[in-house]
Amino acid sequence: MHLNDKEILKEVVFKTSRSGGKGGQNVNKVATKVELIFHIQNSLSLSDEQKQRLLDKLSGMLDSEGFLHIVSQASRSQLENKKIAITKFIKLLKSAFVDKKPRKATQPTKTAVEKRIKNKKIAGEQKKLRAKIKTD
Repeated sequence: MHLNDKEILKEVVFKTSRSGGKGGQNVNKVATKVELIFHIQNSLSLSDEQKQRLLDKLSGMLDSEGFLHIVSQASRSQLENKKIAITKFIKLLKSAFVDKKPRKATQPTKTAVEKRIKNKKIAGEQKKLRAKIKTD
C-alpha cells in the first residue's frame, strides 16, 4: 500500500501547550509541547481499506471520537517537537501497513531434544541431592 506523507500531513492538526520537564524558567513562558491530532475516518488521502486497517491496528491508541494523538515534549524547541511528532506519526502509519511474516512451524532437531532431556536429568539429580535424608 502506498502512503503519501505530504497529503496526509495536510490533514493533521497541531496543538501546542506549555511543556513540563527541562527548560528552567522557559517552561513557564513558552508553549513547546506539541500534540499532533489526526482523524482517520475523515481522511481524504486514505482509501477505505487503508482507513479500516489503521483503525484495526491502532485501535488502542485512538480516543473515543476516533482521533489519533501523538505528543512530543522532548525538546525545548516547539519546532523540534513538531518534527519529532511528525516523524513518530509517519513511522506509526508505515508500521501499520507492514504485513507480518507468517511463522513457519518447525520441529526441534534431534540434538536439541537430546540436549534438553540431558539438562532435565541433571537438574533432577541436583534436586534429589538437596532432599533431606531420612533416618529411621
